[in-house]
Parts: sequence; structure tokens; C-alpha cells
Amino acid sequence: MKKSALSAISLALLGIAGGARAQSSVTLYGTIDAGVGYVKTSDGSRWGFIDGTLSGDRWGLKGSEDLGGGIKAIFDLENGFDVGTGQLGQGGREFGRQAFVGLSGDSWGTLTLGRQYDPLVDMVQPLTADNYFGSIFATPGDVDNYDNSLRVSNAVKYVSPNYAGLQFEGLYAFSGLAGRTGQGYTYSGAVTYNNGPLGIAAGYFLATNPSPTAGGFRDGWDPTSSSDAIFDGAINSGYVTAKSLGIARAGIQYALGPVTLGGSYSNAQYKNDGDSTFTSTEKYNVGNAFVNYQATPAVLFAVGYSYEKASGNTSATYNQASVGADYSLSKRTDLYAVGAYQHASGTQLNPDGTTSAAQSSIGSYGFNGTASQEMFILGMRHKF
Repeated sequence: MKKSALSAISLALLGIAGGARAQSSVTLYGTIDAGVGYVKTSDGSRWGFIDGTLSGDRWGLKGSEDLGGGIKAIFDLENGFDVGTGQLGQGGREFGRQAFVGLSGDSWGTLTLGRQYDPLVDMVQPLTADNYFGSIFATPGDVDNYDNSLRVSNAVKYVSPNYAGLQFEGLYAFSGLAGRTGQGYTYSGAVTYNNGPLGIAAGYFLATNPSPTAGGFRDGWDPTSSSDAIFDGAINSGYVTAKSLGIARAGIQYALGPVTLGGSYSNAQYKNDGDSTFTSTEKYNVGNAFVNYQATPAVLFAVGYSYEKASGNTSATYNQASVGADYSLSKRTDLYAVGAYQHASGTQLNPDGTTSAAQSSIGSYGFNGTASQEMFILGMRHKF
């Protein structure tokens, strides 16, 4: 369908088609990503249906209204779902991926309010391999939100104009807890510079986990926190009762003709307090690197490597190598093949407070392996 037809349908769905002005627009959009994959887990090898590999399944409505003087009202409502079952994603939220409204000005930037991505996702993630090939290239266990596992609710976000390639962004999110404004908040900031073949970005993110109202230990990441949980598998599941999660990330990307080189570094810290079930801060230092090769306008190849070192409460090391190939059938439809191998060594913390030999867990899929894990996926993605 043409964009004009999609916009007309969207306006009708919203019940405003008759009163919409010519300078206003509403667009229906989405992505469906599905495939078949193999993964080695602690329970044995598995073959099965898997979705959301390169891009999470979604559909959404976004729009703008020209208010004059270079100012626009904007909104975005984005639903996440599982194409294999039709179930809602992001904990069953209607618009769990994004839901915000705001104002955008040519000279002063953009201010939005609602459920949103944080500045590290907006500015650092586009420079990483995850931007091209998704979770299978992500940090083991996604301990640093490399794969955008979390969103932030009740958030106020500002994005500056683009100053000759330089742009910055800041976010603060309220917990919504009555009488407990000092708990459950989130804040983040990032800056990026893009000029020709070079892109570079860095930022910091901090999310806090409220204390239990009845005393004693937390039993997990409190759903009243403004930030979603980021515990996708065995690697960091022992720290779900953390007082706070802090992530510092930096990334760089450089294009040399058909070849794109990229790298990133992150430091993620899971801090404890008297309500946590672990006794000292756990730190993850992570280095990621990738090389993309655009063989033809339709064919993209990539290789990537991730090194992750844990320290503090326990110690573990994770090494992961990833490969990917993507073939575009059109501007909206592509076929892909991706694979990864990960090896874990040392010890890690379990949710019950005990320690055990480190388990491998590729990306943010949440499949727990033994000391090593392999994964391979063939899939198709369609955008509309």
C-alpha cells in the first residue's frame, strides 16, 4: 500500500480524518520478523520457531501536526508482539515499545513525554552491530542493554537540534510511587557526532529499584520502577534484586567504501544495598567490535566479536563470535542467516544466592547453555 493510503487508513482509525488539516499526518508502520533456529541449551539441542531476530515485531501509529512558526506536535504509539503466537510483548502492554507525545521545534529541539527509549539506545546503539543484525551480535546476556531490552516509562526526554553533526539528549523518568519520589527513578544522557563516514557517541544511564514496602529482601526488579528489567538469562539473573543499574557506553563507527568498521565499550554496574540478596557490586566490562561488508546493494555480510569480563561479587569471562548475512529482496523485504558461538568460564551468581560454573547465554534470547553455546537462525523480515 502507498504511504498516502496508509495515512488515510490511520486517520480513519483515529476518527479524525474529517477534521485533519493538510499539514497534519498520521502513518501506520510496522515490522514482522520470523524464522527457524537452532540453539544448544543446558537441556540439549533445540530446533524451533523464533521471531524478532533482526528487529522486534511491532506495529505503530505516529504522526505530527504543524503548529506554525517551525513547531510541530508529535506522537508515537508502538505495540510489540510475538508473531509466532500473536501475544503482546513487553509484559502484555498495549503499546509497550513506545508511547509518547511532545513538541518539536526547528531551532530548539524536541521535548517528549511518555514511555520511551533512553539516550544510549537512541545515540550509541545505531553505531553497533546490533543496529544491523540484532541480538545475535549483542553483549552476552545483554547485561549493558546493547540489544535494547528495556524501555523507560513516565519519562521526559529532550533531544537537541543537530549542530553540524553534533547532537545531545537527556532523559528523566519518575517512579510514580506516592511519597517515594527518591526511589524507582531513571535518568540518562548521551551525546553523538556524525560527520561523513565517522560516527561517535557516548552516554550514561542509571535506573533505580525501589525498596520493598514490607521490609526484608527484594524479590526481583520492582515493576513500579520507571525502567524495565534487563535480566534475560543466567548471566545476570543473580542481580535482579540490585538497588540500581548503571551503564556507561561509548561507540564508534567508520565507513570505508563498502566496508564499515565499528567498536564499542561499556561498563555496567549492578549495585547492592541492605535489601539486595547479594553482598557487593557486580561489574561487567564489555568490548564489542564488528566489520560489515556491503558486497552488492542487496547483499550485506558481517562478523562480530564480544568480550565480557565480570568482577566484584563473582568472576566470569564470556567470549562470543557472531556472523551474519542479509539479502534484500526489495526495500521492505529481506532474507537473513545469522549465527553465533559463545564460551563462558569462571563462576557466576544464581538467583538463590549460590554460585556455580558460568553458563553461556547468547545475546538477549535468554537461552541458558553450558560452558559453551551455539545458535543459528534463518529468517525473513518485512517492513511496512
